[in-house]
Amino acid sequence: MEEELKNYMEDIVFSALESVLNDIQMCTCQLCKMDVAAIALNSLPPKYVVTSKGKLYTKINTLQQQFDVDTLAAITKAAVMVKRNPRHE
Repeated sequence: MEEELKNYMEDIVFSALESVLNDIQMCTCQLCKMDVAAIALNSLPPKYVVTSKGKLYTKINTLQQQFDVDTLAAITKAAVMVKRNPRHE
């Protein structure tokens, strides 16, 4: 079995992304989604995992309320930035 290095924070951001974008009524094209995700991920601490055990530990950590609040705040802040200055017409 080959081990893979993964930033689990990407999964967290992408799982909440659609909901946040709909809440603030902004464009949900692929370019805007990726811009929001990139900005949000750059402002959040990475959560790298290598093993299934590590993934499980990180998932348990994500259940903490403050972690969720910080993640949603970063996504919302990024979405507002992209909504004000989209890279398309």
